[in-house]
Amino acid sequence: MKKFVETLKNIFSIEDLRVRIYNTLGFLLIFRLGSYIVLPGVDATKLAADNGGIFGLLNTFSGGAFNNASILALGIMPYISASIIVQLLTVAFPYFSKLQKEGESGRKKINQWTRVLTIVIAIGQSLGYVAATIPAEAIIPGFDRSLMTFSSVVILTSGTMFCMWLGEKITDRGIGNGISMLIMIGIISRFPAAIIFEAGERGDNQILLFVIELVALFFIIMGVVLLTQATRRIPVQYAKQVVSGKVLGGQRQYLPIKLNTAGVMPIIFAQSILFIPPMLGRYIADKYQSDFAATISSTFSDPTSWQYNLTSAILIIAFTFFYTAITVNPVQIADDMKRNNGFIPSVKPGEETAEYIDEVISRISLPGALFLASLAILPAFVALMGVSKDFSLFFGGTSLLIMVGVVLDTLQQVESYLLLKKYDGLMSSGRVRGRADSGEVEL
Repeated sequence: MKKFVETLKNIFSIEDLRVRIYNTLGFLLIFRLGSYIVLPGVDATKLAADNGGIFGLLNTFSGGAFNNASILALGIMPYISASIIVQLLTVAFPYFSKLQKEGESGRKKINQWTRVLTIVIAIGQSLGYVAATIPAEAIIPGFDRSLMTFSSVVILTSGTMFCMWLGEKITDRGIGNGISMLIMIGIISRFPAAIIFEAGERGDNQILLFVIELVALFFIIMGVVLLTQATRRIPVQYAKQVVSGKVLGGQRQYLPIKLNTAGVMPIIFAQSILFIPPMLGRYIADKYQSDFAATISSTFSDPTSWQYNLTSAILIIAFTFFYTAITVNPVQIADDMKRNNGFIPSVKPGEETAEYIDEVISRISLPGALFLASLAILPAFVALMGVSKDFSLFFGGTSLLIMVGVVLDTLQQVESYLLLKKYDGLMSSGRVRGRADSGEVEL
């Protein structure tokens, strides 16, 4: 405890770090306040809560703003969708691939494309959001439906751009990655209410069961930390060079390949696709009176059904390999190593190095994909065992992966400030390693 208090004193004694922490808290407070401001002309008390499928995922990311018809209901998700699309375009189209290699100027152009695409996606999602989640009875009498729809689309799109601006400000003037922080604070904001509700449901008679649930949650979090931190280190030897009479190189370093290179993206892709069968099934069942379509719709609308979870696991495993393949280029890594006079011991530079790296990635991607699939469907099993729906979401899936990843990144930045000012780090047993750790290669 004494060590913890001393570390807190050291953190707030660094002026730059202290200001960044206050800035971050201020921006997050503004974001949370905005999630309670309801769209003009909408009576939030008459909105039907929908916590299933992709709507439930969006509501979790927005901290409840989605179900409340808030001006920030879409949150940062249109920007994330645009970023994913642009990232895929860099693989499919040479123009975007060339921009990615042009350094700072290329990144600025890619950011401009991302912002424009964010506006387009936000407008489309705003129209769908108003049509799907705001029924006629939720509109305050006296408000015209068309005018309300137009104003809501403008406000929701502006809200998304405001969230994007907040995220950029947190990254520049705060601590941690701003976009990730906004998503994390939305997820965490629902945790106290979920745990209080679960404790009330258990009551005094089942207090031991509630304690067991908390212990299980702790070990699951530790498992996610291990998944996030796990790497396969490939030794890389650099040849010695004599430059201006000085001997450079000759040291051995390591190329860390993450066990879960794809991160949380396979789960997001899988959940997005699993949103399609209920929609199509409901449409076909209503139009053609198809019992089979109605069964498909009801089955895939239930996240605890075995069909939903089996399909989700298969999609996550497939997307893990797909996303790893498009984000990690063994040929480029091998070329960069050869250009810098680096080589893997017992492996020839060039093509054989690329094949070796690709083989390593393929081997570690399978256990990573299986672990990720198991983690994604774990909340469904926890819910079947009697845990409340809101609390079960924190036992795995997208929410837990994002929270752990963001916390590790933030702690890593805080520790960097402490070490820079000659203070002890946060961990006496070693450094905190986040996704943005300067000692690792970001893949």
